[in-house]
Amino acid sequence: MLKQEIEDGQASLADPAFRQDVLRGFDAHPRAIPARWFYDRAGSELFEQITDLPEYYPTRTETAILRDCASDIATRAGAGRAVVEFGSGSSTKTPILLQAVAPSAYVPIDISGDFLRESSAGLASAFPGLTVLPVEADFMHPIALPMQVAQTPKLGFFPGSTIGNMIPHSSVDLLRAMKESLGEGAMLVIGMDRIKDPATLEAAYDDAQGVTAAFNLNLLTRINRELAGTIPVEQFRHRAIWNDDRARIEMHLEATQDVSFTIEGRPFTMAAGETIHTENSHKYGARDARILLRAGGWTPIAEWTDAEGKFAVILAEAQAARLAP
Repeated sequence: MLKQEIEDGQASLADPAFRQDVLRGFDAHPRAIPARWFYDRAGSELFEQITDLPEYYPTRTETAILRDCASDIATRAGAGRAVVEFGSGSSTKTPILLQAVAPSAYVPIDISGDFLRESSAGLASAFPGLTVLPVEADFMHPIALPMQVAQTPKLGFFPGSTIGNMIPHSSVDLLRAMKESLGEGAMLVIGMDRIKDPATLEAAYDDAQGVTAAFNLNLLTRINRELAGTIPVEQFRHRAIWNDDRARIEMHLEATQDVSFTIEGRPFTMAAGETIHTENSHKYGARDARILLRAGGWTPIAEWTDAEGKFAVILAEAQAARLAP
């Protein structure tokens, strides 16, 4: 009886949007759950481990590009802007930008509150004269930024090719929400991963050490913990697949045998080989990236890439809407 009361109490504290997305995702066919729910504390820590893996090129490639172009970004953006980082995570690339642009304030935004507060405290310590204003929020929607930066010109920061996790129309919606949050005249530094050979891409999302697999499977562990689930996690496996038609890596959780389980008392079954689609990572050609930004209300004004063209960092501006080209 006590165990059930504890489980009921845990379920009642779950994020209502998480509950809705999970139950809707398991009802759907094919099954799918939005990737944003990877990032509880354990998921955030596992992702930071992923960024250090030898197969995972995006982080080290983008970091090197940022080191090379940060001073150019600072020149183009001008001093005194408030840097607003969307999905800040551990903010490992952020110091490169902050050192170059001399911002008036730093506003990190993340859905994982504990992780956000820890990383914000670390940055505040590293930059003692900088005002740090963390915001715990879902950046997929327009956000009311702290009053301290309401009238300050903004420089958005969205590294890591996180834009690739969304299907194109959701990416456009996000870019429009960012423009609304930051305001006209704002600038945005955004990372976008490039299309490349499938072997390199699949290895980056299915590493030899199994860290990405643990990251993917942690979603089921979170469902069990927060939604009183009984999913047999050990009976699922991680899969990463290159979908050439849609230019994206897809991550799935595949049932290795017929399984039955409950989520908040609701029964579900999955047949062996059936999957839960948990993440997309779209890759963009140079022209595709510019079209996407313009569709979201941002005008690209500069672009930097590595020597092999694996990854791009783009600076764009939120210009006034025009009725004609």
